[in-house]
Amino acid sequence: MKIGTVDIGENPVMLAPMEDVTDASFRLICKEQGADMTYTEFVSADALIRNIAATTRKLHISDAERPTAIQIYGREVGPMVEAARIVEEARPDILDINFGCPVKKVAGKGAGAGMLRDIPKMLEITRAVVDAVKLPVTVKTRLGWDCNSKIIVTLAEQLQDCGIQAITVHGRTRSQMYTGEADWEEIARVKENPRLHIPVIGNGDITTPEKLVEAFRRYGVDGVMVGRASIGAPWIFREMTSLLRGGETVEIPVSEKFSLLRRQIRESIERIDEYRGILHIRRHLAASPLFKSIPGFRPTRIQMLKASTLDELEEVLSRVENEILPSLENND
Repeated sequence: MKIGTVDIGENPVMLAPMEDVTDASFRLICKEQGADMTYTEFVSADALIRNIAATTRKLHISDAERPTAIQIYGREVGPMVEAARIVEEARPDILDINFGCPVKKVAGKGAGAGMLRDIPKMLEITRAVVDAVKLPVTVKTRLGWDCNSKIIVTLAEQLQDCGIQAITVHGRTRSQMYTGEADWEEIARVKENPRLHIPVIGNGDITTPEKLVEAFRRYGVDGVMVGRASIGAPWIFREMTSLLRGGETVEIPVSEKFSLLRRQIRESIERIDEYRGILHIRRHLAASPLFKSIPGFRPTRIQMLKASTLDELEEVLSRVENEILPSLENND
């Protein structure tokens, strides 16, 4: 699959852009674990052109994680064009426009999925950004605003006419947020449209290697984007690509999974500081499947998520790895 001149390979598996999740460290780990392409956290066009430090830091990418896309969002043409030019100077492989974020503070102000209520403005922004940069421009969006306005098949054509090089479709409407099931049949309809010639990337509810394989084989998409299932589990990309390309499931040792989590913790602390770095990583620890099957884990989980120093956190992790998990295996 190619996005413009960027060759991502056949049936690529991609790390979705996620706010407060896909920082540089996490992207690189996912890349090492098998992700074919990564996306930054989304970047506010307004904050970027105001040179807000926390926003400009999101533009840092390393050659080791390429190909990488930087994703921007906004609701006005001028700031989006100016932000796109700033992003181009950061030298990502691809520039992605977010027309899919459903959260109120974004969509409620007309940006992200809020653009699904103003298609002419969405197309105007897209056309202007495409014309402003030499990078391949892509779009990530949803099926429509609500169940009565699933416009994605027609919208994908309109965005293609604006010059985008690929489209990612999350199989929910904005009104669904992240509830219910992603509608992959609707994503397939986008792909089956004979007038659409750009790659179609599917997104939503890809939580296992088996679901990933089904997305390619049953729905015919060109690529698949994995989001929430990777939080606290970057090794999922190795599991997925092993089944997809080798036809085999892979068992990743628990010790290796703990090692990856410890690396995330360490690099988060190095990037920020001890206290805020641990705060940042709590979302990964809370979501990690490593801890979800442990009976009676709630008190330990609370202790883990309340830890405010590396020593406190390491004490809990070591106890889980060296005492709690082995005792469960011995009882089996």
